[in-house]
Amino acid sequence: MSICAGRAQQRAGRNRSRAGRVGRYFTAAVLFGACAVQFASTAAAQCAARDILQNQLKLRTRSAPVSREPIKSISDVAIWKTITIGTFANSIKLRNELDGMGCNVGGQAAEIMARPIFAVASQKTDVKLVTVSPAQLGFTSDTATLAGIYARARQLGFELAAAEVGPQLRIQYLDQPIGEFLVIGMEPILTWGGEPIILNVANGGAGLILIGQDGRAEAEIPVTSRFVFARPDRPTPGAELVEKAAAFLPP
Repeated sequence: MSICAGRAQQRAGRNRSRAGRVGRYFTAAVLFGACAVQFASTAAAQCAARDILQNQLKLRTRSAPVSREPIKSISDVAIWKTITIGTFANSIKLRNELDGMGCNVGGQAAEIMARPIFAVASQKTDVKLVTVSPAQLGFTSDTATLAGIYARARQLGFELAAAEVGPQLRIQYLDQPIGEFLVIGMEPILTWGGEPIILNVANGGAGLILIGQDGRAEAEIPVTSRFVFARPDRPTPGAELVEKAAAFLPP
């Protein structure tokens, strides 16, 4: 065999080896990509309508009817859900989690989450939540102002929820019944244009969403709406006396 032929065989062998390595790398990359796509699809599906329906069938979740029975005391309202806040370093990571789960975030909700005033807790904290309707708070007309609803809730000892509660509830409430819209009782946050907005955690039927709504003090809210407030570990001192006085106030 000539020297030239021997060198040609060596080069051919190296090329086959290189081609083999490239082939193995390509196969590994394809498998990794497939796993990544599968993982991303699974993560994004957590807020999708199909997966929410599966959660509801598994857990047999049903939307509770809106009560009109007036609340006489904070003790009349059981804790609806306990969630954890302070699990993200900042609001950007909180928003990224919503996006990663496939939870839709409305324009107004996204805007106030991007405002500097939208803060997250510095440490993990459990928050006890209750749901009440304005009708339960004693309003007998068809609508009530947001300011009036907040004032009555405070009189009974409930607290406004931190802004972080809205997106955290969205993340931690994956079996929300279809057609349920929960207004977060929170201090309104101004958009860049100066519009006061509060959050609403909802399942409109096409998947789980977090949207904004009118947070003006004079905003008229249907008395059949469901509000989410925070419940303190202990009733506010004097709440029983305040609620008795509130019973004589006009709705």
